[in-house]
Amino acid sequence: MPLHLERIEWMPSPPLAPGDGPIDFEHLQRMTLGDAAIEQEVLTMFLAQSASLVHALATIPADSSALAHTLKGSARAIGAFAVADAADRLEAAIARGFDASAALAELGEAVAQARAAIVAVLRRS
Repeated sequence: MPLHLERIEWMPSPPLAPGDGPIDFEHLQRMTLGDAAIEQEVLTMFLAQSASLVHALATIPADSSALAHTLKGSARAIGAFAVADAADRLEAAIARGFDASAALAELGEAVAQARAAIVAVLRRS
């Protein structure tokens, strides 16, 4: 039986080690296929969503694990890997019944750094 080979466009994977900043803009560019308008749109959406979720998480409501999980996914999508990692730690602390205050504080700081980087980028555009 002959072997049939087909050419497939290559799409780079996210980095194994994210960049130094709070947002990996190369990852964001890959996720938005280099469309600057889409980049601006998703960054603007993340600004609003992250503020809302951090505010909602402040009192560790019953749905905290789901809120942290939502933030984790959104952060990964835009390349805010420190936020995603902090949200993952918060989600794990909640699931295990541990005191989540340190994880929540870490998440708040990571979100603040990511938001500051996003605001700076959006002002330049």
